[in-house]
Amino acid sequence: MANFGWTRVNKPSPAEDAASDLRGLTDPCAFLAALDKVVPRYLDLADNGVLVYPACKRKSGDLLGDNRAIWEHTRLEAMRYIPMVPRQDTSLLADPSRQPEMIDAFLRQRAHDNTVVDFTGTAIEDYGIAIYAALNWLNHCGALVSADPQKFSGTLRSFRKVMVVARQWWALDGAAERCRQMLEAGQRPPLVFFLLWAECTNLAREIAIAAAGTAATEDNISRMRAADDPEEMT
Repeated sequence: MANFGWTRVNKPSPAEDAASDLRGLTDPCAFLAALDKVVPRYLDLADNGVLVYPACKRKSGDLLGDNRAIWEHTRLEAMRYIPMVPRQDTSLLADPSRQPEMIDAFLRQRAHDNTVVDFTGTAIEDYGIAIYAALNWLNHCGALVSADPQKFSGTLRSFRKVMVVARQWWALDGAAERCRQMLEAGQRPPLVFFLLWAECTNLAREIAIAAAGTAATEDNISRMRAADDPEEMT
């Protein structure tokens, strides 16, 4: 029996799956440019009730309520703080010559535990505020779905340790050239943007697994743990 469009099929249109514009990107500047467009579109869909927000609260019958979408959108919700910085200077996140400067500033900065933040108007400080807010958002979502507490223990402290290691990497002779070679090879050097993206990817995965609860099969969980990115979950 035809429904003449009266019954909505639970299949997203490209406009509804805002995160699709981030798939397949490798260049950090392209990622940052895409986030500037994707984040407002995603939040608009959430504000208008098209998507359940936060993504971790979606059920399997909701629009984009599958594990891959929850993983992908939870990461996007965390990363949204980066394009929120008012006076952006994305070279601090993606330019090899400025990584020591950004990392040193971040490590000097005092951590905060907020998901609603005020920015200072100084980019190098505001990116630090945004990074902590992103991690706090993931902690918040992890608590909402009762994710494995061991995976979220000391999230901020763990990321600071990652930044310390990155500072050592950038202090090595030839680091900028090595970075260029890695980017050309499609690899991800320890640019601040990629470090945050990787951390958000890993924690969002744990949130998506927990959000699925008993509905998640062992096979699906294994596939998620084996995947480096939600776009591999096709």
